[in-house]
Amino acid sequence: MNPRIQILPDHVANQIAAGEVVERPASVVKELVENALDAGASRIDVSLRNGGKTEIRVADDGCGMSREDALLALDRHATSKIRHAEDLQRISSFGFRGEALPSIAGVSRFVLETAAEGGSGTRIRVVGGRMKGADEIARRRGTTVTVSGLFGNVPARAAFLRSAAAETRAASDGLTVLALCNLPVGFGLRSNDRELLALAPAGLRERVADVWGEAEADSMLDVDWSDGESRLAGLIQRPDAARTGRRRSTFVNGRPFRDRGLGRLVDEAYRTTIAPELRPDFLLYLSVPQEAVDVNVHPSKTEVRFRDRPRVERALMEAVRVRLGRISSAPELGREPSQGAAPGPREPAVREGTGPGQFALFVTEAEAGAETDEEAAGGGTVPLTAPVRPELNQLHNTYILAATRRGLLIIDQHSAHERVLFEELMGRFRESGGHAQRLLFPLTLRLSPAEYSAVEELAPLLNRVGFEVEPFGDRTVIVRSSPNPHAHFDAERCFSEMIHELAEGSPLVDAAGNQHERIAKSLACKGAIKAGQPLSHDEMADLFDRLFATELPGHDVHGRPTVVRLTLEELGRRFGRA
Repeated sequence: MNPRIQILPDHVANQIAAGEVVERPASVVKELVENALDAGASRIDVSLRNGGKTEIRVADDGCGMSREDALLALDRHATSKIRHAEDLQRISSFGFRGEALPSIAGVSRFVLETAAEGGSGTRIRVVGGRMKGADEIARRRGTTVTVSGLFGNVPARAAFLRSAAAETRAASDGLTVLALCNLPVGFGLRSNDRELLALAPAGLRERVADVWGEAEADSMLDVDWSDGESRLAGLIQRPDAARTGRRRSTFVNGRPFRDRGLGRLVDEAYRTTIAPELRPDFLLYLSVPQEAVDVNVHPSKTEVRFRDRPRVERALMEAVRVRLGRISSAPELGREPSQGAAPGPREPAVREGTGPGQFALFVTEAEAGAETDEEAAGGGTVPLTAPVRPELNQLHNTYILAATRRGLLIIDQHSAHERVLFEELMGRFRESGGHAQRLLFPLTLRLSPAEYSAVEELAPLLNRVGFEVEPFGDRTVIVRSSPNPHAHFDAERCFSEMIHELAEGSPLVDAAGNQHERIAKSLACKGAIKAGQPLSHDEMADLFDRLFATELPGHDVHGRPTVVRLTLEELGRRFGRA
């Protein structure tokens, strides 16, 4: 009796494995380019025909292979990257399973040409997983792989490929991601003899400009955070430039990976700095000990598992929030928001100022009488001693002007006070409430059914922010005390507008994460100093100090800027001094 269970032939097993490794032409490009990077290539060129469905060619100047190694590379689970099971805990290469080449060769017409330094070259031809020849050739060091007729022997798979344009775009996107985490390597991409990418070795910001344009690179902020064991570096988008968040990449120890959860954390870190419907772009490079991350959890190695994920999440949130808290995250006059080299994975960040907090931006007593040409150009390096508040002036009873060592800050007094009140109110919720002012004449207000229901539901929380409210029957309430955020505060107007917003909803409160945040956002918006309100010098100074003591001074709770920067460089350009 013949056994029912049989071991499959190698060419059939490779076609099955290709189902996990090779999904489309972009998968082939990814695997071959990663092999080239592991081979130490300094230049990698990719060529596509018909989106890679007709032909894919990847050439590199890496270390190449001898004839024996080239033949072994086409066997399943043959690899130079690991030797023992323990090596899986310390993987530093892109490839390590030894599945890519035999899987690709199993579903295409495959030609491998390679030569090591000082050795003869080898050409190996494989069709549908079956060896057709291995010849000696003359060639320089490196490797060239040509893949033709992808899925030609698996018509069912070929039927699922998309248009040539879509497949080209997917391959380009995949190559771009690898280019963004291998800055010292040059990359080229051609499609049907048309050049799509030509990237020379560069820093991170320069590479972003080469790939996505100068406007995108100019809209990015550097990030560099470390706790001693782990480091997070890269670029995040200025809040005023955030749009759709299409350009998002995360890397760990130089390896790109996908993690929607970390993307949502970045969005959370931007909360109250951008409108709810917007998403920022980012490129974040995480460096952790190799044993702290498992990269062997996905067939195509696009996902990873962290040993201490909560620590990674805390690091990401803190790094992004700290960077957004610097005043340089505010928009700059003369620089248009992006429609679409800062520190790279291993470069130190340039930090603002040399002293504590946001006052590093401002002129000090030591500098006040001795401004140099360098300082006038925005490059002052005099050590910060006792920081002094800059001279403040009010413009049109709406904006506060403050001179800095690099130019001028223009502060929207309403937005600034909104940010101050929001953070103070959230602090009161975390503590035990805040101060309230007893009203000499209590307010008696008649509300709509929805508003009255909202007051009944939220009365304990309203009391914690200063509104003492009592029901008075027939949808009427009495307000006996209120907060007193500034001398011009109108308690009746603020309470009425806030309760209406909480009852009926609005984009502002609907985007809040909980009731505490809904109340804090609404009260901050309705209770803040209004545009057109004259302020005394002491009131401006108090608002200025409180704004720059907040966590995110550059943005109000709607995601609008509180501050716009006008640099000396921009002024010089406008006056022809550049």
